Amino acid sequence: MTVWGKGGKQRKAPFTKRTAELLKQVVRDNKVSNVSKNVWGLERRGVQIMLYRLEEKTGLPCSPHTFRRTFASNLHRAGLDVEHIMRLGGWESLDMVLRYTRSVKFEESLRLYRDINGWSSGSLSGS
Repeated sequence: MTVWGKGGKQRKAPFTKRTAELLKQVVRDNKVSNVSKNVWGLERRGVQIMLYRLEEKTGLPCSPHTFRRTFASNLHRAGLDVEHIMRLGGWESLDMVLRYTRSVKFEESLRLYRDINGWSSGSLSGS
């Protein structure tokens, strides 16, 4: 899916099969009669407003920025290389990705290192 981001930049947004099913359902269920709305039934900044309302209800940070930062951190925790994260997230340089992925702790990096090398969690030498 192509989305419009900050500064009028277009980005491709990957998603799962489950998300595709939900998006199709929203389009089916949403009868757009107002020409100022799009196929999703949202006006300009609709997603942003929806996230701010979610933040008010939950007390948790919910903004497009928070979701992008979390996206980067979660992919890094899962072991994805920062260059791939940069491309998937639409960042133009590694600087922002590196800033966002700093939240990954040493213990998480050590777990990935052990997993890659097939070592048990109690052994640094692999024996």
